[in-house]
Amino acid sequence: MVSGSLHIFPLPRQAAPHFSSRLPESMTLPDYESSRTLWQTILAETHEAAAGEPMLASFLHQTVLRHSSLDRVLAFHLSSKLASPVMDSRALYEIFFQALSSDTRISKAMQADIIAHYQRDPACDAYYQPLLYYKGFHAVQAHRINHWLWQHGRKTLAYFLQNRASEVFGADIHPAARFGYGIMVDHGTGLVVGETAVLGNDISILHGVTLGGSGKESGDRHPKIGDGVMIGANASILGNIRVHECAKIGAGSVVVEDVPAHTTVVGVPARAVGQSSARPSDDMDQSLQA
Repeated sequence: MVSGSLHIFPLPRQAAPHFSSRLPESMTLPDYESSRTLWQTILAETHEAAAGEPMLASFLHQTVLRHSSLDRVLAFHLSSKLASPVMDSRALYEIFFQALSSDTRISKAMQADIIAHYQRDPACDAYYQPLLYYKGFHAVQAHRINHWLWQHGRKTLAYFLQNRASEVFGADIHPAARFGYGIMVDHGTGLVVGETAVLGNDISILHGVTLGGSGKESGDRHPKIGDGVMIGANASILGNIRVHECAKIGAGSVVVEDVPAHTTVVGVPARAVGQSSARPSDDMDQSLQA
């Protein structure tokens, strides 16, 4: 952690809006001052990390310290990871930075995701860690850019990058899937999110989760996940069903019907076993009761 007089987060938490099947055009996200504070905090943490581990000083300079903004750091880091023999990092950097510059909601959602990791993951003790080291975070940010490409008609490139992100990060997210903000994907390994899935805000997802269809039908066929939901490891939520706000899905469960708000479900098929807490995604309590 950074010492000294620098003011470190947490920022005041905003109440997330109620779940909607469409993402809001204007989201309650970090404002300018909060964004600047987050960036300054990450710079200070990274300077301290470089001083404490000289072997990583060059890496930390290349990925964070030489850049002028958090958007440029993300564009550089993702492009370095997703580059391949047929798509070099410079070309990817231009694409990624264009997306971040053109739609500020992507950048603000990314910042909310960083804060979510710091607040909910006990293994995360600095804000720069998700940005550099957490592939669940990387998979979500790659998806946010892929979704921007998809919306702007560049579907072939979005498919290419979806495949590349799946190879690198171990998470397969269709470019058309819609994500809110404050999303924490812990570990990320084995995550699958289908084309018509919609995720609300302030959601926590552990590894091995599937948000999939229930057959070969086309159209709207994937789950809709409400605000404040926590989904345990290796859970599968199948079909065009709704998991309402602040529900909790137990590890290994198979969910095939709607889940009421503030309800804990578990099992195969999943059944209600009690009420969930006020905000399961924040509490990260893996027990079956609230």
